[in-house]
Amino acid sequence: MLLSVEGLAVKYGAIHALHDISFHIEEGEMVTLIGANGAGKSTTLWTIMGQIGELGGRVVNGRVLYKNESLLDHAASDIVRKFGIALVPEGRRIFGNLTVLENLKLAAYTRRDAAGVARDLERVFGMFPRLDERKSQLADLLSGGEQQMLAVGRALMINGQLMLLDEPSMGLSPLLVANLFKTLYEINQSGVTMLLVEQNAKLALRYASRAYVLETGNVALHGTAQEIDRNPLVKQAYLGG
Repeated sequence: MLLSVEGLAVKYGAIHALHDISFHIEEGEMVTLIGANGAGKSTTLWTIMGQIGELGGRVVNGRVLYKNESLLDHAASDIVRKFGIALVPEGRRIFGNLTVLENLKLAAYTRRDAAGVARDLERVFGMFPRLDERKSQLADLLSGGEQQMLAVGRALMINGQLMLLDEPSMGLSPLLVANLFKTLYEINQSGVTMLLVEQNAKLALRYASRAYVLETGNVALHGTAQEIDRNPLVKQAYLGG
């Protein structure tokens, strides 16, 4: 088991954001968390990444294990550097005053394998030719779709086994979303395990192998993506059916 979240409870002040969240991800899977706004999806990702304290939250119970080692004992920088876990955050959060190439190289700053970094740069530019065309351009001047490509490419430059994605389709046109998810699927098939939070539940369920439905800080349902997709309660609440 690559990642295991066990009985996780998180509070913001007196407000319970997560009550008793448990789920796991096997190596090579793409697992999705779906649910309404405020269900606790992003809080779950922030907690895994060690960022929850910076955002005013605190873990009051539970464990987050990566290859059986607790992530709750580590700072966010260590989770990226030591464990190679990458987050593609909601809103992209790229460095707009740096070029595309500088953003990508910055993501690999802790790596000491120069040849590997060069190969991964080539891989990113192969997946996203638009970034190759604009590698000398300031990131602030990219379109929304290009910025999302850069955010994914930056995560790939960490060269880890696990990628967390928070609403990657937000603000993109249907065509860009379709192309992005095809690329994410290719990345997953190449061996990168993914935990996906996505507002477009139907799209997430199309590509994921398993799904967990979150409601007000609890896991309400879980199963294969096909089982969740066919569930009438999920259809009514999240899939427009």
